[in-house]
Amino acid sequence: MCGIVGFTNRISDADGVVERMMEAIRHRGPDSGGKYVDGDIAMGFRRLSIIDLSNGSQPLFNEDASMVLTFNGEIYNYQSLREELIKAGHRFSTATDSEVLLHGYEEWGKDMLPKLRGMFAFVIWDKNKKELFGARDFFGIKPLYYAEMDGTFMYGSEIKSFLLHPAFKKELNTTALENYLTFQYSPCVETFFKGVFKLLPAHWFAYKDGKLSTGRYWDINFDPDCEPTLDQWVDSISETFKNSVEAHKIADVEVGSFLSSGVDSSYVAAVANVDKTFTVGFGEDEKYNEIGYAKEFSKYIGKENISKIITPEEYWDNFPKIQYHMDEPLADPAAIALYFVCKLASERVKVVLSGEGADEIFGGYNIYKEPDDVAIYNLIPRPIRRCIGKCAEKLPAHRGLNFLIRRGKDLEERFIGNAYIFSEKERKALLKIKTDAPDAKEITKPFYDKVKDCDNVTKMQYLDLNMWMTGDILLKADKMSMSNSLELRVPFLDKEVMALAERIPKKYRVNKENTKFAMRKAALRACPPLTANKKKLGFPVPIRVWLKEDEYYNRVKKMFLSERAEKFFNTERLVALLDDHRVGKHDASRKIWTVYTFLVWHEVYFKDDLK
Repeated sequence: MCGIVGFTNRISDADGVVERMMEAIRHRGPDSGGKYVDGDIAMGFRRLSIIDLSNGSQPLFNEDASMVLTFNGEIYNYQSLREELIKAGHRFSTATDSEVLLHGYEEWGKDMLPKLRGMFAFVIWDKNKKELFGARDFFGIKPLYYAEMDGTFMYGSEIKSFLLHPAFKKELNTTALENYLTFQYSPCVETFFKGVFKLLPAHWFAYKDGKLSTGRYWDINFDPDCEPTLDQWVDSISETFKNSVEAHKIADVEVGSFLSSGVDSSYVAAVANVDKTFTVGFGEDEKYNEIGYAKEFSKYIGKENISKIITPEEYWDNFPKIQYHMDEPLADPAAIALYFVCKLASERVKVVLSGEGADEIFGGYNIYKEPDDVAIYNLIPRPIRRCIGKCAEKLPAHRGLNFLIRRGKDLEERFIGNAYIFSEKERKALLKIKTDAPDAKEITKPFYDKVKDCDNVTKMQYLDLNMWMTGDILLKADKMSMSNSLELRVPFLDKEVMALAERIPKKYRVNKENTKFAMRKAALRACPPLTANKKKLGFPVPIRVWLKEDEYYNRVKKMFLSERAEKFFNTERLVALLDDHRVGKHDASRKIWTVYTFLVWHEVYFKDDLK
C-alpha cells in the first residue's frame, strides 16, 4: 500500500514541493494524500486504502504529536503488538497497522524492528530530538531510497519524486551502468542516479544534525537441523505456510492471486482460497502461454480465472512507460509481463498474493542442482579443472565448452546470481566510456564471506536472497504492481517461513530428484502431482523470437545506431550482436535486451541529455 516522500526543510516553498513530489507517486496511492510540513521537515504520503478504510490517513501522530509517521506496507502481526502496547499504556486513535509503528518506536526504539512481521518502508520524525528514523523490511519487499544534496536529506518510495526537489541534481551514475551490464539490474547501494542510494533490506537509518547512520537489524542464518524426518519437515512447511497465507490475507478489501503453471503461485492460490486468479501469456504456443493450465488449475480449486493474451505490439509499445515506473533499468523481460498481469488484476481487486521468494528460500532454481550434477567431474583435482577451463576459454565458442569453462572456476567466480549477461571483458569491449566499476566478484564477496563454511547450494541461496531477489524479483514486483495501484503480497517472504527454511537440510531443499524438494511435497497436499512436481520455468517471454522479426529487429537496430547509443557504446559491436542473433549464429537475446533496456530507460529519464 501507499507511497512516501520527504525531505529536511531548507526551502521557502516546502509545501508546494512536497505536493509535487507526492503527485509524482500518485499511482502508489490514488485514494488520498496527506502531508506534514514545519520549519524542519516536509513529509508526504499517498494512500491505497487496504485496512481501516475510513481512518487510515497519514501522516500519523503519537499522543502528544511529538512524532510523525509516514509508512508504506503492511504489518501482519499488528493486532498482537497493538495489544501489547495498549497494556504498556499507549493510546491508539485508529485501528490501522500503521499506528503500531509509532507507538512501537516510542516503546522500544529500533529494537521494535525484529518484532515486526510484514513488508514495510517507513520514516518517523521525532520533533523533540530533531531526528529522522527509517527502516526497510527483512527481505526488501518495499523500496526506500535516500539522497543528500546541497544540505538537504530526502527520502522516498520512488526516485522519480526526487527529481522535483530544487536541490536535486540529476546525473547518470556510469558505474551503475557497467555493473548492470553484467547483472541485468543495479547490484550496488548507489543507484543509476549519482548520489541516490537504496536503503538495504533489513536495515535502518537515522539522520540528525546532517549526519547519517545505518545498521542491519536482521540476517538470514542457515543452520540445518538433521534430526526431523522428511515427513516432519513437510508437516512444518504446510502448517507454517498456511499460517503465513492467512496473515497475508488480512484486509478490508477483496484479495486475489496471480497464477502461472508453476508450483509456487499454484500453492499460494490453493491455500489462500481467494475468489479470483489472474494470468497472462503470449500467443498460442504453450511454451509462452500458461493460460490453459491456469484455467484448468483454477477449475480444480473451484476459483474463477481471469486471463489476457499480451500482443507483441502491447509489449513493445508500453516498454518506455514501464521503464519510467521502474526508476532504474531492469533487463528482465518478465517485468513487462508482470506489468500486464498487475493491470489486469487491478481492474477487479486492490490486493493480490504472489509466489515470489519460494525459489530463493526453499532452493527452487534449476542452477542450484549444478553442484550435485557435476559431483563426478569435481573429483578431478582443482588445478587440472582450472587448467582445462582456461584452455576452453581460448577456443571458439562451441556447445559443451561452457561446461568446461564454468567447472574450471570456483563457485564464487562463476555464480553471481540467476543472470550473468556480459563478462567483465565483454562489457569493457562494448563500452566506449570508462568507469571505476568493480568486477562482479568484488560485489558478491561480502555475501559469500558470510556463508564461507556452508555448502555450495546454501551459498547460492544466500547470495540470491540478498542480491537477485532484491535487485530483480522484488524490484519489479513492487514497481509493476504499484504502477497499477495494486498491492502485491508475498506469503513465502515471511520471517516465520524463513526461520523454518533456515533449518531444512540441503538434501530436502535440493537433490538429484528435484529442487524445492520438501516444499513440493507440502504443495502436493493442496495441488495435483503434475503441478507440485513441475520443473521451474520462470516467466517465459518470446523476446528471442521477436528479435528475429523485421519490425522489432529494426526497432532495436535504430536504437543501437542512435546518438544515445553512440555516447556509451561501440555501436558496431551492438549491431553485430543483433545480426548474429537474427541469423541464428547464437542466442544473444538477453544481451541485446539488456542494452536496449538501458537505452530506453535513458531516453525516458535523460531525454534532453544529448542536446
